[in-house]
Amino acid sequence: MSATETEAPPSGAVRTSDLLIAGEHVAARDGRYFETTEALTGEPIARVAAASVEDVNLAVDAAAAALPEWSSLPPARRSVLERAAVLLGERTDDIVATMSREMGATLPWCGFNVHVAKGMLVEAAAQAYAAVGEVIPSDVPGLTALGVRQPVGVVVGIAPWNAPLILGVRSIVWPLVWGNTVVLKSSEQTPLTQAAIVQVLHDAGVPAGAVNLISNAPEDGPSVVEALIAHRAVTRVNFTGSSRVGRIIGELGGRHLTRVVLELGGKAPFLVLPDADLEEAAAAASFGAFMNQGEICMSTERVIVDITVADELSSRLAERASKLVVGPPSDPASQIGPLVHSAARDHVVELIEDARAKGAQVLAGGTADGLFVHPTVLRGVTPDMRIYTEETFGPVVSIIEVDSTDDAVTVANDTDYGLSAAVFGKDAAAALDVARRIRSGICHINGATVHDEPQMPFGGVGASGWGRFGSRAALEEFTELRWITIQSGSRHYPI
Repeated sequence: MSATETEAPPSGAVRTSDLLIAGEHVAARDGRYFETTEALTGEPIARVAAASVEDVNLAVDAAAAALPEWSSLPPARRSVLERAAVLLGERTDDIVATMSREMGATLPWCGFNVHVAKGMLVEAAAQAYAAVGEVIPSDVPGLTALGVRQPVGVVVGIAPWNAPLILGVRSIVWPLVWGNTVVLKSSEQTPLTQAAIVQVLHDAGVPAGAVNLISNAPEDGPSVVEALIAHRAVTRVNFTGSSRVGRIIGELGGRHLTRVVLELGGKAPFLVLPDADLEEAAAAASFGAFMNQGEICMSTERVIVDITVADELSSRLAERASKLVVGPPSDPASQIGPLVHSAARDHVVELIEDARAKGAQVLAGGTADGLFVHPTVLRGVTPDMRIYTEETFGPVVSIIEVDSTDDAVTVANDTDYGLSAAVFGKDAAAALDVARRIRSGICHINGATVHDEPQMPFGGVGASGWGRFGSRAALEEFTELRWITIQSGSRHYPI
């Protein structure tokens, strides 16, 4: 039974997931498939269509053909997205189970993905009539000037595996609500989860071709991505993933003059000022560092703490880390699951060992058991350690002590990344001043670095990318602002 059908196969069965092009579930043109397996057990999960460049072109052509109908119907867009939110909720159990197997995530994280994704669909539905533009005063007598927002055309969404439902929906829903059509390239790690998104929209009544699904074998990723960006009908590409791949996407976009929106890696700083509530700070830092095993772009990677409160903060954070429950994703009690695969585990362990060898103290964790890395707190991290600059993307947090607030800001900005940040301090005005000095797209005062809401502008600076997702902020990314004028009466021209 196809994973793209509404009814799910029996638990544990190997699914077949095909492409969705022009409203039809189809195999790749050359008939190729690739297989996915559960990293923790080695058990097979799915047989997934491996698209070629020919399939890419068919999907983009289908999206271009569907554009006139979809872009002209704001009421239909609103009702479809509202219906999709309902269907997503009805399919929660199957999607949660599938996502947990594909990426090794704990059940609470998978359930949270459904919750946020539903919220995005609801918020997007509310924006269906918003892209109307404005009247702009003109100096020319009798001239009415309009700034009009119009769909850009075909948008490509490339979504990652670490929050596959949230980020998969995000890559589709904001382009879609403004009247664009979409081709989603699913992650090779989580193809079934992201196929479920497209199926929900299909079943909710999106016209054939308005949303299309492309899946590809890992070895075909570069050729598939380049074909998507190079197609003449594609006007925007939104990509969420690593900074390394984001640079490639950006270069390809520049080559083809295709605008790209990039949400990339992070090295989120968490500043603890001398007057901070240390219990609240420890709770937020623990959540931010260890939620979803640290496999979140906003994860707290560096706790930058004033030396006067470093001992107490370190103790509280290590105690919290030591109490977190590490276990299999299928166990509802598990708070920390396995890393996504052995390469991710090896990277995290290498960073821990490098820091340990260069003098860092391991206050909690520091060990791995198979794909599980125990929540780790490192104190005394210095710039000569790899973990000071490299994105960890695992359950590890570094404590860096500073002598002053100015030093804290300097350390916070001593990175190429700039996605999320946090500042803890009881003096809100002073904390706000610090927040303004941090180079990041997002900063939370007395809150965790991991936080997202559908209506908020989301994105980073530097190596964390450019552009913004989230409701009205996405209007700039996925519409063209056109200048249209209407002349009333005669007009004098100089020649």
